[in-house]
Amino acid sequence: MFTAQAVAAMSPQEVAQLLQSKTATIAELRHQLDWFRRQLFGKKSERFVAQPDPQQMHLGQVLGELPVALELPAAGTKVPGHTRRKPRSDFTDDRKAAPFFDESKVPMEIITLPNPEAQGLLPEQYEVIGEKVSHRLAQRPGSFVVLKYVRPVIKRRDTQTLHCAPAPTGVIEGSRADVSFIVGLLLDKFRWHLPLYRQHQRLLDAGFNLSRPWLTQLVQLAAQLLEPIYAAQLESICSGHVITMDEVPVKAGQAGDGKMKPTYFWPVYGELDEVCFPHFESRRYEHVEQVLGSRLAPGAVLLSDGFGAYDAYARKTGIQNAQCWAHSRRGIFEAKEAEPQAAGQALERIAALYKVEERIRERKLAGEAKRLYRLMHSKPLVDEFFDWVDRQFERQGLLPSNPLTKALAYVRERRAGLRVFLDDPAVAIDTNHIERALRPITLGRKNWNFCWTEVGARHVGIAQSLIATCRLQGIDPYTYLVDVLQRVGQHPAARVAELTPRQWKSRFADHPLRSDLCNAAS
Repeated sequence: MFTAQAVAAMSPQEVAQLLQSKTATIAELRHQLDWFRRQLFGKKSERFVAQPDPQQMHLGQVLGELPVALELPAAGTKVPGHTRRKPRSDFTDDRKAAPFFDESKVPMEIITLPNPEAQGLLPEQYEVIGEKVSHRLAQRPGSFVVLKYVRPVIKRRDTQTLHCAPAPTGVIEGSRADVSFIVGLLLDKFRWHLPLYRQHQRLLDAGFNLSRPWLTQLVQLAAQLLEPIYAAQLESICSGHVITMDEVPVKAGQAGDGKMKPTYFWPVYGELDEVCFPHFESRRYEHVEQVLGSRLAPGAVLLSDGFGAYDAYARKTGIQNAQCWAHSRRGIFEAKEAEPQAAGQALERIAALYKVEERIRERKLAGEAKRLYRLMHSKPLVDEFFDWVDRQFERQGLLPSNPLTKALAYVRERRAGLRVFLDDPAVAIDTNHIERALRPITLGRKNWNFCWTEVGARHVGIAQSLIATCRLQGIDPYTYLVDVLQRVGQHPAARVAELTPRQWKSRFADHPLRSDLCNAAS
């Protein structure tokens, strides 16, 4: 605090410096207040809508008020008014398959309704000339099934010995859980974010007397069976040309009485649409090297946000570190309240880059054609953008603490990384694809408490990696997991990569292994 006497004793230069410091502090606090207001009451979207030019007139000002169109009499003849009777419907579906479900996946029970006009008539007194079909969606309270295996015991008369078929082996030795139940447990927890305690309550309501720790053990044992497939998929990602990486915080491990410590998933995304979620206890630099290794393929590119750990790893290994334009844009967008005009100009320039990417997707350009199109259309926009950024700093009109100054400094420091996508068509303009892939993690941590042990968090990463990759590859996760959980114990360890979702799709998807539940239903 400065008293009036202290200020009076200052020199004019000291007073000017004090006023400048207080002005910068007030501007920073206003920016923070605007941010908090936007989080509480404003839109979360970062969509930028350019302000209309105040000198541009709208169509009404140019042409004047448009005349109201004259109502012309409708052609035709008049009919006397009457009240139409609403037609009655018997809810009959078309002959083709009903549009709201897939008959190859959805179990169906057929209910035949007798015709009341046929009651009391002999079969020879009427004939069935057709049928009408309607469908109705129904649900049982819990769709669990118990498979009862009956194995006859025989006694051979010639040898007087007893014989019985061996009990079927499950994917978890000695467990009474069928593979279909284990997969349903995994998908309910990790894809639909249903905690195990809620699944346990549903089982109790369905008439089963099971313990909750048993469900936890099933999840852990299933994750251990899937771990070699996860490791093979991570190796496939790290051997690619473009690797996208990010980090997302989660709570895992005890940090005291009733508290959990912050840890991190470090998702990595490969150019062949594969994703893995390695888990580490911190956000330190060495975890990047632990995931990617110390030596990548020649010419590899690491695409990331501006976190310094990625740049340090790139300098150490000699690879290129491509930067994300979406993260660079985010700081400019948040500075829009403080500097609406300058921030708006920057956002418009970045929007032009994304319009070029949209045209590339529409034309389905790839390879050399994509690179040449970017050099022709995107490169001039990038050059103009960085020239504009340099001019903003030459003006000296922005304080160092100004939000836009910080955002533009962030962009200028990463100039080289933001230009990598221009010369390499395999590099995306941003990391939005990995942001979409890690949504199951961010949704899960909001819908259920995470893991009291870091080992449990690692198991979550294994399961989520395969489920998320199935969705990227267009594979049904239920069919995939039922197959590989039965196959992984018999498959050669040297060829475990064949069980990753991408390779499984071409090798085993046409004839997957099924559960006995499916065989019993058929």
